[in-house]
Amino acid sequence: MMSAGKSLLDDADSTMPALSYAVALQTLASKVGFDWSDPRGVLDKIQEEAEELLSEINAAAPDKIQAELGDLLFAITNLARHLNVDPQQALQQTNQKFYRRFSFIEQQLTHQGKSVENASLLEMDALWERSKTEQSV
Repeated sequence: MMSAGKSLLDDADSTMPALSYAVALQTLASKVGFDWSDPRGVLDKIQEEAEELLSEINAAAPDKIQAELGDLLFAITNLARHLNVDPQQALQQTNQKFYRRFSFIEQQLTHQGKSVENASLLEMDALWERSKTEQSV
């Protein structure tokens, strides 16, 4: 039983990186049953949060956009926890993949005597798609 003024969530280390802290908060809440029983429920929540974010984007409300984006990131982190995926590792893996693919674009444009600064988005998109087939993972 929690004492007055103390939260179960106080056991999470708030100095951790934000993704890790989110997982810690969610894990603690889960221990007392405040959680989805199925990852599909989390996916529904992600959809709800994405729709709320879109609404604030359409309303051009910067302060609310940040809050809704935070809610969306928190929900996505929750999905990672439900799927036993470390969100920090997943994002790092994607960062590396993005780096490889964008570097591929730069290299291909250099071979064509161009640069990313003077290439069109259409050209870069085509090279991006090509990088997906020519590079592993």
